[in-house]
Amino acid sequence: MRRRLIIVFLVPLVLVLTVLGGAYAWSTARSVQQEFYAEQLGDLSYFTTTARQALLSGSTEVFDGEAQRYRELYGTRVVIVDRAGHQWTPDVAAPQLSRPEVDAQIKLALSGRRGELPQNVLPWQFSDLSLVEPVFDGGDVIGAVVMSASVEVPRAEISRQWLLIVAVAAVVIAAGLFIVFRLAGWVLRPVRRLDHAMEAMERGDMDARIADDTGPAELHRMILMFNRMADEIERVVARQQEFALNASHELRNPLNALLLRVEVLAADLGEAGAADMEKIREEGQRMTRILDTLLGFARGAVHESDFEDVDLRPLIERRAQAWREVAARRGIALRTAGIAHVLARVDEAVVESALDAVIDNAVKFSPDEAGIELSVERTDDGCRIAVRDHGPGLEPEELEQAADRFWRSARNQNVPGSGLGLAIAMDLLRSVGGRLEVDSPDGGGLRVSFLLPAAGER
Repeated sequence: MRRRLIIVFLVPLVLVLTVLGGAYAWSTARSVQQEFYAEQLGDLSYFTTTARQALLSGSTEVFDGEAQRYRELYGTRVVIVDRAGHQWTPDVAAPQLSRPEVDAQIKLALSGRRGELPQNVLPWQFSDLSLVEPVFDGGDVIGAVVMSASVEVPRAEISRQWLLIVAVAAVVIAAGLFIVFRLAGWVLRPVRRLDHAMEAMERGDMDARIADDTGPAELHRMILMFNRMADEIERVVARQQEFALNASHELRNPLNALLLRVEVLAADLGEAGAADMEKIREEGQRMTRILDTLLGFARGAVHESDFEDVDLRPLIERRAQAWREVAARRGIALRTAGIAHVLARVDEAVVESALDAVIDNAVKFSPDEAGIELSVERTDDGCRIAVRDHGPGLEPEELEQAADRFWRSARNQNVPGSGLGLAIAMDLLRSVGGRLEVDSPDGGGLRVSFLLPAAGER
């Protein structure tokens, strides 16, 4: 944003300075040229009077002396030509007389007409000046005076004036940049502090706030609203953490009591129900791990240190086995496939919870006597778990909404459910660095895939 503010300010400033500076530079150059022409014409008039006396007297001694001193002082050559157009003082070389443009001016002057004054030109087109003035005697032309002046002095003056204009423009631009930098910093300071405060809140620092007196008055309302929003977020997070603590207490005690009763029941049953009791113990322990993980998420305390290398094939087989009895009530068969020993760097409880949510959906929407396939494979960028059912599936335009919270297809409104299964699975996978994909495979139904990082990728 600072760059855009500087550009918005700098471009108009440069344009204005270019227009004004260009106009002033042209005016300065024209003024210097006109002053130079006026001085040369004044001097030429003086030498015209002296030349008339010299031509009438037949002696150029006085004229030559003055012309020599003038040349030494200003570097400008002045000579007399007679009526025939020849230099009247042959002992003094005047090579400028051989130039075509000077010869044309001499012929014009000897015909009794004065040439036009030079026009104002750009400094780099400002060349050496040659002026020719006819010398009259009683209305007759008796000769002409040729003055050849160097333009180095006026050209240097124009260059000096232009450099001064450029220097002033540079100072103005530098001052403008300094002002706009300070102004942009003052305006953007609250925006930067807002950005830092939001980053701090994203990292979990709920105490991040912004001073109310930061920046211009127009931004104070934004700062005030942010601070109010931060206060509300802090209250909501505090309530969430309080709920997590209460849930931990309220759920752990009944779960522990239930597992205790299971142990007592296992002792009474003996060997007869040992296998069933072991499955109940495993499910109870798994519920404890899930509860710990969910409470950790609620507190924001789950880190990468909780991840470990998990073999996905035994994981999907365990979950398939846990769901087979539920699926068998409707004649649905759960089958597993894929290669063995596919290791992913994840939290096992999180992946199990996400897989349960997807299997629950698959069983819910599959027709009776259908099948559900769970598969695992390696991919170029990690591992994949896929759950494929043979239910009604989704339309192509519905696939992108399948993982939205509370979204359900219009065709499945009569099926019990809240529309949270895939959304919960997607959130759980994101927490372990994975992602969820939904597509329609050939043959109908729906396929939900977990894309997980392979072991050693973290």
